[in-house]
Amino acid sequence: MSRIPQLAENDGLGAAAPRAGAAPRGQPARWLPTVDEAYRQMLAAIERACFSIRFEFYIFRAGDPGDRFREALVAAARRGVRVRVLLDDFGSGDLHRDYWDRLRAAGGEMQWFNRRPLLRLPVRNHQKLVVVDDAVGFVGGFNLAPEYAGDGVESGWRDLGLMLSGSLVSGLASAFDAMWQHRDFKGYRAIRALGSRWRHRLRRASNSMLALTGPAFGRNTFQEMVIKDILAARDVRIIAAYFTPSLRLRRALRRVVRSGGRVRVILAGKTDVPMVQAAGRTFYRRLLRAGIELAEYQPQVLHAKLVLADDVVFAGSANLDVRSLTVNYELMVRLADRGLAEGGRAIFDADWARSRPILREEWRRTRTWADKLYGAAARFCLTKIDPWFARVRLRNLA
Repeated sequence: MSRIPQLAENDGLGAAAPRAGAAPRGQPARWLPTVDEAYRQMLAAIERACFSIRFEFYIFRAGDPGDRFREALVAAARRGVRVRVLLDDFGSGDLHRDYWDRLRAAGGEMQWFNRRPLLRLPVRNHQKLVVVDDAVGFVGGFNLAPEYAGDGVESGWRDLGLMLSGSLVSGLASAFDAMWQHRDFKGYRAIRALGSRWRHRLRRASNSMLALTGPAFGRNTFQEMVIKDILAARDVRIIAAYFTPSLRLRRALRRVVRSGGRVRVILAGKTDVPMVQAAGRTFYRRLLRAGIELAEYQPQVLHAKLVLADDVVFAGSANLDVRSLTVNYELMVRLADRGLAEGGRAIFDADWARSRPILREEWRRTRTWADKLYGAAARFCLTKIDPWFARVRLRNLA
């Protein structure tokens, strides 16, 4: 007889004993400082899974490491683990449609988020999440694709994440279950209903929170949390792969500096989306003039998402750009933990040392008219046209 309990379609994947490589007792969160370390820990947890695996990514590509993860999931399904895989149809659309047949044959489940072609552009599930046995969870900025693999210094994209255990994991499981149940995306009314359900799940532990965001959720929960914590902080450190910050966020950063605090931001020197980089650079002049310190990461493509506001840590899938803050489905974890924040500051300092500082006068002198025109056009498209188009498409689907 299978060890997996019989569940209704709207149920979760069931509770499990705290196994599957949970963080050590007394340490509900630990850093995954590189993509290679994140892959290693996730694979180890999947290989030890006894009851359930929830597996959700924006981008999943064939090859290494994707094929290794698929084989680990197939092996888990064959030994009786209930496996659910949810991938975004836009981000992972390059996969051959029979890629997951072996998982299905082994008893696992695989579904696509938002298969309807007309919706694929404006509505994306950008979350990256793995939950094993309701005991350990993984969040971060990393996808599963060959270009990510490495340490972010010598090879591979620069990214990071968190390995979580304890009461927060049940919230992560609920977040996955909500996306699984609404994967077909039935239109504007459906996502408003989903938003009301998700708001009920935001707070699962006394010192931690989940920021679950998406279209029609109202004010962006992640941005609200970040701004509140930044305004109460004296030391703010941000790593942002894609950076087109809102006016409210820029004002909060400036206020920290005016009150005697320090704000440092690491941005992409090398990027996979030049248009976003160009748009983000249009903010540099005013941020530098306000006393905010900027630097661009040099060794590899930067893809990390991290905010440190004193001893508060934010990590997960959301960028500090308009799409993440208004359109995409995103998941960010907020943890108020001094030890974790100290580890985050060590990660930040190491990346800061590998970054090129942006100096105000030098930046002003080196900007050409072509740079300024391209940046202005990119900023207009990404901060005005893209969210407007998404809103129009959503309203037409009501």
